[in-house]
Amino acid sequence: MMVDKLPINESWTLFLDRDGVINERLPGDYVKTPEQFVFTNGACEAIAKLSAVFGIVIVVTNQQGIGKGLYTEQDLARVHEKMLDGVKAAGGRIDGIYFAPQLAAEKSPMRKPGIGMALQAQKDFPAIDFSRAVMIGDSDSDMDFAETAGMHAIWITDHHRKDKNRPYVIAQVPSLSEAAKILL
Repeated sequence: MMVDKLPINESWTLFLDRDGVINERLPGDYVKTPEQFVFTNGACEAIAKLSAVFGIVIVVTNQQGIGKGLYTEQDLARVHEKMLDGVKAAGGRIDGIYFAPQLAAEKSPMRKPGIGMALQAQKDFPAIDFSRAVMIGDSDSDMDFAETAGMHAIWITDHHRKDKNRPYVIAQVPSLSEAAKILL
């Protein structure tokens, strides 16, 4: 599925999910240490290319492992430091990182599919206009987040998903590298 190319420039914002998009997912577990954080193939280079075009680049990530007591906010900060260092070394940038430590059972508006993290980013970066934003994620909650906020979306998935009518999903691709090719 693909629509006409979006007119992306410095007035646009890129929202990125983390696990499964920027770094490899740990099935049944959480990335709790920098050593467990492994970039997906080509992620740093893709973010470098995308950050050269998008005016603002934001990471939004659910981190209920903190709420479960499996790791701390300080542990998460060290993981994110590794992520930022890798992206910077490739020539890219991430302007903001927002995380939701709440448990899924709490149904917090901060956790995706709620848009609390997007609203906080917009408060911190007033130039963010959700109609000129793209969310790249790999889950239903990422796609619902994009829809609720009024963003365009790219779904990172290994197979074509037709389970919901999602006209705002402009493409389904297997990786962040492929998403960058669609957008640039």
